[in-house]
Amino acid sequence: MRGSLDGQRVVVIGGSSGIGLATAHQARAAGARVVITGRNPERLAKAAAEVDAESAPALDLSDPARLTEVFGELPAQLDHVLVSGGGPFYTPIAELDFDHARRVLDEELLGSLRVAQLCIGRVRPGGSLTLISGTGARRPGVGLSVAAIGTVGLQAIAANAALELAPIRVNAVAAGFVDTPLSARLLGDQLDERRADLRTTLPIRRVVGPDDVATLILHLMTNTALTGATYDIDGGQQLLRG
Repeated sequence: MRGSLDGQRVVVIGGSSGIGLATAHQARAAGARVVITGRNPERLAKAAAEVDAESAPALDLSDPARLTEVFGELPAQLDHVLVSGGGPFYTPIAELDFDHARRVLDEELLGSLRVAQLCIGRVRPGGSLTLISGTGARRPGVGLSVAAIGTVGLQAIAANAALELAPIRVNAVAAGFVDTPLSARLLGDQLDERRADLRTTLPIRRVVGPDDVATLILHLMTNTALTGATYDIDGGQQLLRG
């Protein structure tokens, strides 16, 4: 991929850690100028220094006014935008906090639509918008209702936006378990057990990492034949029963 993004500008929303940060690193290695955003100013500043970011504005995707402000401060033409989500939300219906669920879905779904709208006239023809979703809610299960809504919704947004934003290309990446700091926070002391189980059961016999997902995202940025689709990356996890 080295040199394939030479001189292009890549905006990573949620780029201070995990998949977003890995994508920013790979984009820089491929010659891109990188803008990253994040909620945590301290973590964002550290990440910006790591990738030599062109700028690193603080941004909470659930804040529409701030999102519009950040896009207004960006250069007039962008080449690629990645929206890296805030992570899954798992809660049984009996215990569901609807205010929290509303905030999660507003950020994940309406936030992605807001970004798509702001890309119009800013992302060059043939450039790309990539949304990150998940695969974990493809099968019914206890606590997966909100996650399933987000998973299906982002795929629908990608497909529809690919038509409405054309010739800007829009795709979604559906990731299974990825070994990121977010996964570590969610699993706590169960993390090592989860890793060991995946190394044993996944067809690839290893755990998917953020660089694996970032490599796919850069392919979606550079392959101009790809739009309107969702690409799974889970090490074959969906092939397993149960």
